[in-house]
Amino acid sequence: MKKILITGALGQIGSELTMNMRKIYGNDNVIASSRRRQENEVVESGPFEIVDVTNPQHLVDAVKKHKPDTIINLAAILSANGENNPSAAWNINMNGLYNILEVARENQCAVCTPSSIAVFGPSTPKDNTPQDTLMRPTTMYGVTKVAGELLCDYYFKKFNVDTRGVRFPGLISNVALPGGGTTDYAVHIYYEALKNKKYTCFLQKGTYMDMMYMPDALDAIINLMEADPTKLVHRNAFNVTAMSFDPEGIAAEIKKHIPEFTIDYNVNQDIQNIADSWPNSLDDSEAREQWGWNPKYDLTAMTKDMLDTLSKKLNIQY
Repeated sequence: MKKILITGALGQIGSELTMNMRKIYGNDNVIASSRRRQENEVVESGPFEIVDVTNPQHLVDAVKKHKPDTIINLAAILSANGENNPSAAWNINMNGLYNILEVARENQCAVCTPSSIAVFGPSTPKDNTPQDTLMRPTTMYGVTKVAGELLCDYYFKKFNVDTRGVRFPGLISNVALPGGGTTDYAVHIYYEALKNKKYTCFLQKGTYMDMMYMPDALDAIINLMEADPTKLVHRNAFNVTAMSFDPEGIAAEIKKHIPEFTIDYNVNQDIQNIADSWPNSLDDSEAREQWGWNPKYDLTAMTKDMLDTLSKKLNIQY
C-alpha cells in the first residue's frame, strides 16, 4: 500500500485506522471519506472527501482525484442496527460494496472489506469454529457479510481485483464508541465501571463471544494488506480472534482493578438472539499460518489498558 482511500473513516474502526495509517504511510497518502463531514482529528489531519458508497459517482470522483492503489471499505451498518433497518443494511453493505469493487476493477485498486463473525449462524459449530464451515446467518448484517465475502472472491477470480478481508469478532475501543453492534456491551462496561461502579448488561450470563482490542484489529487490516498475495488462500474470509469471554468474565477482570464494581442484567432479547446465533470461539489458525496473524492483547492486558486510558480521558481515578 502506498496511497489508501478509507470509506466510513469516521466510524469506530475508521477513526482509529485512518490516524494509524497516516502515521505509517504519511498524512497525504491516506484519504479519509464519509457520508458527512465532522470537525475532528481525522478530517483536519489529512485529505477528506464526502463519499456515500451507495453513490457510484462519489467513488469515481474520489478515486480519479486521489489515485489510491488501495481502498479500505469500512462503510457498513452493523448487526443490531441492521435488524432495525434491514433495507438500509443491504443497500450500504451490499450495493456500496459492489460500487467499490467496480471502481477498483476499473482503476486497478486493491480492496479490503472486513467481514464478521456474523456470517455464522445457529447451525455453525459453536466452539473453535473452523475457517471453512456452514454459514447460515439469521441477521441481515450476517447475510450481507456472507454475500460480501463471495462477491469479493468473485471479483478476484473473475477480474483479478486484489480483494482481502478478515472476519472480525467484537471490537473494543478506548477512542470511538461502538455503532450499534451486538458486542457493544464490552465497551460500555468499562465506561460504566469508571463512572458508576456498576453496569447493567443487555446480554445474559454465560454468553460467550469472540472479542478483539482495537490495536490488534488495526494491525490485522494492515498486516493482511501488506502480506504476500501468493500465500493467501482464504482471501476474503480469514477468521481472526484474540479472546473469548462472557459478561461475567469481563466483570471479574474489571473487579481486579475496581473491587466495588458490580454487574446486573436486563436482557434485550432481540440482541440476545443475535448473540446466541454466533460462535463462542473461532479457529484462526489459517490466518496465523498464511500471513502471521498474532494478537498482542488478551483480556487481562486489554482491561488494564482500557481502564488506564479511559480514566485519563474521563478524568476519573480508580
